[in-house]
Amino acid sequence: MKFRKFLLVLFSYTLILTNSYSIEPDVFVQSTVNRASNILSKNISKEDKINELKAIAKETVDIRGVGFYSLGSVRKTLDENQKIKYSELFESYFLKSFSSRLAEYTNPEIEVKGKEFLNKNYTIVNSILISTPERPEVSIDWRIYTKDPDNPLIRDLIIEGLSLARTQKEEFSSILNSNNNDINALFKTLKEFSEE
Repeated sequence: MKFRKFLLVLFSYTLILTNSYSIEPDVFVQSTVNRASNILSKNISKEDKINELKAIAKETVDIRGVGFYSLGSVRKTLDENQKIKYSELFESYFLKSFSSRLAEYTNPEIEVKGKEFLNKNYTIVNSILISTPERPEVSIDWRIYTKDPDNPLIRDLIIEGLSLARTQKEEFSSILNSNNNDINALFKTLKEFSEE
């Protein structure tokens, strides 16, 4: 009986600890960029770097959320099968685009400078890409989705004031507008990019 009571107390204590623990958005961003930087400084092939960067992106980016934001109002017209297909195609597209661009950097030192709490769902984390003889300093703001404080996720990067998610949304909108909002045209574009 005493052992059962002990287990119950231990379980309750663990639950309280788990629920009270959360990751601060600025710590989350600095940890994420440090992990990426470590991969990029490894003496491994570009393909291996890309695969490891993809794994980080799957953990830290709200790929589904970014994808549906990029669709704009067209997302409301999709049936369930189209949503599933789009999510799969967008994830492949996003991971290839993200990892292949980042793999070009050899030592992207990013320093977190501060954060701005917008509301319970979003925090902006301010950082800079430290300058080198080859490139100037670059301002990077991270839009972090914090609805689940135990699992913050990246929703957007704003580089020198330019939102990557908004830019992508405009690109997708242009493709759809040129094809009478036919989602299959966007599917084709995403598939072709992923298979290049």
